[in-house]
Order: sequence, then C-alpha cells, then structure tokens
Amino acid sequence: MMNNTLIIFVKNPIPGRVKTRLAKDIGDEKAVWVYRKLLQRTADAIRPLNINKAVWYGDHVNDDDLWNGLKKYQQPEGDLGHRMKSACERSFEESTKVCIIGSDCPQLRTEIIEEAFVALNHHDFVIGPAEDGGYYLLGMSSFIPSVFESVEWSTSKVFEQTVARIAAAGASYHTLEKLRDVDDMRDVDALGLIIP
Repeated sequence: MMNNTLIIFVKNPIPGRVKTRLAKDIGDEKAVWVYRKLLQRTADAIRPLNINKAVWYGDHVNDDDLWNGLKKYQQPEGDLGHRMKSACERSFEESTKVCIIGSDCPQLRTEIIEEAFVALNHHDFVIGPAEDGGYYLLGMSSFIPSVFESVEWSTSKVFEQTVARIAAAGASYHTLEKLRDVDDMRDVDALGLIIP
C-alpha cells in the first residue's frame, strides 16, 4: 500500500482566507473555528490509512500542526487545476496510485478513501461527487494532465467537466457515493454542525 499516495489540500486557518462564503453569515473568526473542525475530521479520517500521505498548504507550510509526521508541501501559484496537477505529478514520482482530497467534507470516511484506492485496481480514475457539483476526491492510476485543464473551478460544472475530460482521454472511471461539503450556512445546517 505504500506505493499509494493520498494528497490532502488544506488552507492555512487564517481569518478572512478560509470559508469566506460562510464567513459572510457568521464572521471570520467563527468561520476559522468551523474550518479547524473540518481539518480535524479530515485528519481523523485519514489517520488509519497505511499509505503515503502528503499535505499541501495554500499559504505556507506550518511546521507544527495536526499534520505533523506527514510530508508537507507548499501549493504552487495558479488556479486550483494547476495546483492539483502539480501535486499529482509530484506524487507520481514515487507512487503508482494517487488520490487527492480537500479538507472541507466532514462526511468523508476512511472506508471511502480505501474504496477509492481499490477501485484504481480496475479503473484509470475514481471520483467522489459533491452535492454542489464539484468533487471531494479524485484518484488516478496514471497521470493525465488534461483532466485538470479547462475546468470551470468553483462552479457546479466541475464534476461534469472533469468526467468529460476523463472520457475524452479514453480512460475509465469509478464513481464514489455523493457527499456534501461545507461552503455556506445551508451546508452547516444540513450537516448538523453546531457553531458556538
């Protein structure tokens, strides 16, 4: 399993930089509190996995945080597609299967990530659709850069366009269960998250 790598994309929990849509309803400080909870849930979900894990930070690498013990990298400049493409390309230097997740999907469970890596035994890609039209996980058994290109990021078209890129590359894919991530107050309410 150690030839498998899980990439975790995180933002540094800085007021005004995380969960900005949610912050419009509850303020920057509470939005950071929510994001820290989401980071903890993500850390709990990945902890049991016996695979390579690499955390890629949005602003700067934190030397001392809940990701201690994992490989840590700085995301490059550019749009989300370029940043994910760069992280996956780097991971394929030492891995045969790579999955990438974000850090704002509290419904993500260890078993779902395990299912994703198993699916890559029989498919070129695996993708976990999010309720908002994006995805919470993308995995691949070979690096195909075009999957990250010409996608309208942060829109409801991300999942649809990514699947179209996979198909255009002549690759197969497995779809995971649909989950809900946290972007605004409706998601907080729907997931039953209690904000102090």
